[in-house]
Amino acid sequence: MTDSVLTARSLYRFFRAGDEETFALQGIGLEVAAGEIVAVTGPSGSGKTTLLSCLAGLDEPDGGSVHIAGERLSHRGERERGRIRARRLGVLFQSGNLLDHLTVRDNIALVQGLVRRKARVRPADLLDRMGIGNRAGALPRQLSGGESARAGLAVALANDPAVLLADEPTGEVDGETERRLLALLRERAAAGTAVVVVTHSRAVAAVADRVLKLRDGRWV
Repeated sequence: MTDSVLTARSLYRFFRAGDEETFALQGIGLEVAAGEIVAVTGPSGSGKTTLLSCLAGLDEPDGGSVHIAGERLSHRGERERGRIRARRLGVLFQSGNLLDHLTVRDNIALVQGLVRRKARVRPADLLDRMGIGNRAGALPRQLSGGESARAGLAVALANDPAVLLADEPTGEVDGETERRLLALLRERAAAGTAVVVVTHSRAVAAVADRVLKLRDGRWV
């Protein structure tokens, strides 16, 4: 795939507990093109979250490499990884995308402040696109589950990332909110963002361009 925005080559990750080693990833490779949605599925403990953490530069693989838009992310200092992540990556967790003491608007502004960019989407416009423009001044604890999920997605998309990584984005929302979030993911892909979603949801897998399954740290 020549137009891949996200490239992972031969990723290995293992964890030690006493004299025992557990391999979470065993030679994983992945290429995702601009505008493509890839769903990663598999049972609990298969390595999905470890893979996402390595792709985001939040965890370092013990072997292999990750490149984002041609720039190496893995095996660099945390400061450099943070800089690349702020400019090129959006990461959406099930929880933890919002700082509790900041309003939704200020959460977005904080993320945008990490990147020097003249032209950027206004937080109000981004929240309008998510359908929660009226909640810009709310604190995270004042949001419903569906509103929190969409606010988290707004934070992940605040800097117009080349790659969006999402961990179970619809895991704790109702059916209507899930449909909204899936429509937003497809909208981002249509705009050229490469999307990788870790999920157990059949609905999420159904909108993906490719579905890949992990088991024991390997592709099935």
